[in-house]
Amino acid sequence: MTARSTRRTTAAQSRIAAVGAIAVAGALLLTGCGDQTKDKDSGSSDTADSSAAPLADKLPAAVRDKGVIKVGSDIAYAPVEFKDDSGKTVGIDPDLADAMGKQLGVKFEFENGTFDTLLTGLRSKRYDIAMSAMTDTKDRQEGVDAETGKKVGEGVDFIDYFTAGVSIYTKQGADQGIKTWDDLCGKKVVVQRNTVSNDLAKAQAKKCPAGKKLSIEAFDNDQQAQTRLRAGGADAGSSDFPVAAYAAKTSGGGKDFEVVGEQVEAAPYGIAVAKSNTELRDALQAALDAVIKNGEYDKIIAKWGVEAGAVKEATLNGGK
Repeated sequence: MTARSTRRTTAAQSRIAAVGAIAVAGALLLTGCGDQTKDKDSGSSDTADSSAAPLADKLPAAVRDKGVIKVGSDIAYAPVEFKDDSGKTVGIDPDLADAMGKQLGVKFEFENGTFDTLLTGLRSKRYDIAMSAMTDTKDRQEGVDAETGKKVGEGVDFIDYFTAGVSIYTKQGADQGIKTWDDLCGKKVVVQRNTVSNDLAKAQAKKCPAGKKLSIEAFDNDQQAQTRLRAGGADAGSSDFPVAAYAAKTSGGGKDFEVVGEQVEAAPYGIAVAKSNTELRDALQAALDAVIKNGEYDKIIAKWGVEAGAVKEATLNGGK
């Protein structure tokens, strides 16, 4: 998924230290690609003891009685969420869900689906929430399709829990002088559909001069885009910084890719909840705040080597 979002109004550059990419290598485990089938119960938290959970009474009664929060997620986006060699769903999001589950006394069950179907699944009540490195944007909050400007749903509320920008990466040793989005003119870039990277590529293509067309190839998931670039089918790829850094440090033993230039479009990841489900939204915000305050959040973020994106509090609808 690449910085999961629709286009924003500004493209502020975020100078997050390059050491973040190095930290990813030290903290992350090499893994194979997660599949993109919509498997149920592809991952879940381990804790569901409501009697020992300090915030259980904040949950809607139906959720508390069921003991489960169903999570829609594209589980192929290491290190945010992905499957390890045993098939277990792991990553930043599952770890945070486990910690929040202890506060609420419920299990978070991750259900795998392609990224561009998650909000539809949320609207149809297939999922209780969507937690998938999804960028919080005004368009998503208001249910607006960024490409057409048309209303497509009631929108969602976000509990923001991390900050990430978008990066460009190339085959290692073959950056062709690519450092910025302007440098992609005359090149071919691979991205994941319906992501910030996809939106940025479309916007850049309109800026490229005649005779230097930017060619864009979009895929259902980020692993497919990486495979295309690895095989020489493109000049560059774009994804969220944590994902690009993870790929650069792990793919081919760290010999396949390199991250080039600086991050852009720094914005919050948010847990998406239906606007009508305010009780669940507020319970999740309280649980995340508790995890931040008790130090568990910082441990999880450090475990995955992405401290540069940490937040200090759980914010509602902080996206622009």
